[in-house]
Amino acid sequence: MKKGMKILLFCLGSLTLISWDRASKEMAKDLLKDKAPVSYFHNTVRFEYVENTGAAMSFADDLPKTASFWLLSMAPLALLLGMSVYVIKRSGSMSGAKVAAFTMIIAGGLGNIYDRIVYDRHVTDFMNIGISNIRTGIFNFADVWVTAGAVLLLATSYQKKKDATELA
Repeated sequence: MKKGMKILLFCLGSLTLISWDRASKEMAKDLLKDKAPVSYFHNTVRFEYVENTGAAMSFADDLPKTASFWLLSMAPLALLLGMSVYVIKRSGSMSGAKVAAFTMIIAGGLGNIYDRIVYDRHVTDFMNIGISNIRTGIFNFADVWVTAGAVLLLATSYQKKKDATELA
């Protein structure tokens, strides 16, 4: 695939994933805020509205407002912008899977940073999965994108190393 096409797909893919994340968070606010959790499949999937001011699993949610802004919004934003420049510059030599992985990571990160900046540090989370007392934390689609992108990036890195070993 040509570099220009990869860049176009990176940009369109990022916008699409950010839009899905935004739409789902707005739906969660409309349908779940100030209401009891809703569960499906014998409580395996649970939807409940939470506003998280920290990072994953509410980590660092007790930071002062200024520190939170810089550490959980501006620093990650700078990192994601740097990653975006890296992807655009290097997309010609990247596999489509690697570009897709970066697309998911960047889109997910930007989705949550948008919430932090626009909604005074509050990220909307609303999904929880588990069986009995073994459950995930409450998360959103931006978190899914970041996690899936990281797994795909690791898989592409592992595959590249495996291919290099087999050629040696």
